[in-house]
Amino acid sequence: MLASWKRVPFFMEQYAYDWRLLFLPVPGISSLSQKYHSARVLTLVYQPFALGTLAILAYHEAKMNTRRRNLFGYILFFISSFLVLVLDLATSGKGGLGTFIGTCAISGAFGVADAHVQGGMVGDLSFMRPEFIQSFLAGLAASGILTSALRLITKAAFESTKDGLRKGALLFFAISTFFELLCVLLYAFAFPKLAIVKYYRSKAASEGSKTVSADLAAGGIQTLPQQEAEEDPKQLERLSNKELLFQNIDYALDMFLIYVLTLSIFPGFLSEDTGSHGLGAWYALVLIAMYNVWDLIGRYIPLLKFLKLESRKGLMIAILSRFLLIPAFYFTAKYGDQGWMILLTSFLGLTNGYLTVCVLTSAPKGYKGPEQNALGNLLVLFLLGGIFAGVTLDWLWLIGKGW
Repeated sequence: MLASWKRVPFFMEQYAYDWRLLFLPVPGISSLSQKYHSARVLTLVYQPFALGTLAILAYHEAKMNTRRRNLFGYILFFISSFLVLVLDLATSGKGGLGTFIGTCAISGAFGVADAHVQGGMVGDLSFMRPEFIQSFLAGLAASGILTSALRLITKAAFESTKDGLRKGALLFFAISTFFELLCVLLYAFAFPKLAIVKYYRSKAASEGSKTVSADLAAGGIQTLPQQEAEEDPKQLERLSNKELLFQNIDYALDMFLIYVLTLSIFPGFLSEDTGSHGLGAWYALVLIAMYNVWDLIGRYIPLLKFLKLESRKGLMIAILSRFLLIPAFYFTAKYGDQGWMILLTSFLGLTNGYLTVCVLTSAPKGYKGPEQNALGNLLVLFLLGGIFAGVTLDWLWLIGKGW
């Protein structure tokens, strides 16, 4: 049973669409990539939709139907990926500004889907075991590795063929669309029936959670265990979102600072601003692949209890120390060789994954199920805020550079 409960959340997110996919070549717009800096534009479109939607969902979290929320997000992921293929095939891959605008609209839909799924899943898993969150976050990193691997494979397979970039992108989106459909089916039919998931959802319901009733029904539990709550009405009381945020403002800032730094460097700076090196056109792809690999490794390190950082002060010091990577990347890009850049990029990924898991598994401890759910949503909100701020800083740097 341990194998089953760890693998399902990992598998669901392993193949879910995440923001890394925005940096793949999208069919039909590669000719505009250099002119409009599509990697950055698509992310700037994606993030406001994700951040705005999650802010609304986090505010109304206590009244949300979590099952409906997550299913909507996974289905929207599937439909949006499928629409990328439809858009390219409908235009015969000719591209142009109209196709680019259509792709931006689909990118916005991905942002809405991400807000539903990432906040909903982290909140849902926060009142279960810390290993659940770690597994989910590891799956998110694994999707980045899958993205990089498919990008490297398609580049090698189609680089020398006519229209090779488009063929590679089409193959990738076809594969990702299939696995996103699999995510929908797994969440709808497999995840709610796991015994350990039903146990923690029943426990959250007994503590006053109103978000899990549909999930319990899907798992075959029609009546919510309220007996303990009736004996002790205080058990149904919970802290408000404002109180939770004030008590965990350091964790919220941790999440924001982790991702504002990471996204100010990765992948925009790495993909466009690293100069000329021996690896040529493969250089940026190798850097991004190394980031993704070490990001995944970093998310498994906290499973070793003696290596997990749980001190709130220690986490803040470690996160602030990462900002020394900014001058390190600048001088390495200007004066160093590709070996040093690969080393720095690997360290960026390692610390990003490690600190993310440490914060998200430590913060919910000591709270009731409904409070843990709310806190998980709030922390993901600050995570997306950090991503948006980091990408915006990256864009402002590009403008200052003279486009």
